[in-house]
Amino acid sequence: MVKVQQIDDTNYSAAAGSTTQYDLTLPAECAGLRLDQALVRLLPEHSRGRIQGWIEAAGVLVDGKPAVAKARVWGGERVIVAPGPDPRVANFAPENIPLTILFEDATLMVIDKPAGLVVHPGSGNWQGTMLNALLAHAPELAGIPRAGIVHRLDKDTSGLLVVAKTLAAQTDLVRQLQARTVHREYLALASGKMERGGCVDAPIGRHPVQRTKMAVVAGGRSARTHYRVVELFVRGTGRATLLECRLDTGRTHQIRVHLASIGHPLVGDPVYGNRKSPAASSIQFRRQALHAARLAFLHPASGEEAAFDSPLPMDFANLLDSLRKPA
Repeated sequence: MVKVQQIDDTNYSAAAGSTTQYDLTLPAECAGLRLDQALVRLLPEHSRGRIQGWIEAAGVLVDGKPAVAKARVWGGERVIVAPGPDPRVANFAPENIPLTILFEDATLMVIDKPAGLVVHPGSGNWQGTMLNALLAHAPELAGIPRAGIVHRLDKDTSGLLVVAKTLAAQTDLVRQLQARTVHREYLALASGKMERGGCVDAPIGRHPVQRTKMAVVAGGRSARTHYRVVELFVRGTGRATLLECRLDTGRTHQIRVHLASIGHPLVGDPVYGNRKSPAASSIQFRRQALHAARLAFLHPASGEEAAFDSPLPMDFANLLDSLRKPA
């Protein structure tokens, strides 16, 4: 029988990492497996990628020696797993940035992100992000990869995001995303007249020439976007269609790339808009007209469905109101 003992680290700091260490004796049925494969079986609340990260960071000992992920195990080995802080999070400073939190418990929180807020620090945006705000709101998130962020929205896309507050919750939510059981609906204002809904099923990858952009490319990752017409706008020379989009996958810029690929880029999209397109709109908007309006998933702790809705932000709502007025 496998022995799994959780060890509490009395020197733990909430900003430093996980409170839980594991003392494991590998069972005979793990014989022949790679170490990382065996640990995934014994610690199913953690992903294989997370466990490999701990091994690479020297946070796993096998019979007192630093572990190697690819090493085979034969049963009976004593394994100490001591997760440390995620260096990708620990180096970022908490910042007192307001967050609109629709729901929070000990397991997760659901945030309604405004347009203009970067989700995760990166090139050109090392401060002032949602991750910095999360670390100020809940310092214990410094011990969670990406401060608990499970999925992202573009800087200028508004709407709903779920953030995990425990490693187990993050693993569960990521697996739900991979299984395509997380329900995500967006409201998108597309350029041009679209009289019926449909589905874009086309792979997405890096643009072959403009490497900062994504594109529909052969050999890209599979991506599928369903869309339904909600409202059609015809104002002067402007044509636009309000769509409800549902994602089966979550590729970078997916809705923006897919709609542009069928000749209907989002109104206001500075990257994928094409003024030479027959569907090009004269409607002006300061950002891509995209809002993550609905999010539903199974709560990792209770197993019950959790569903959330976000009303259109004022700038998007005002745009639609102006389009409804006679020219």
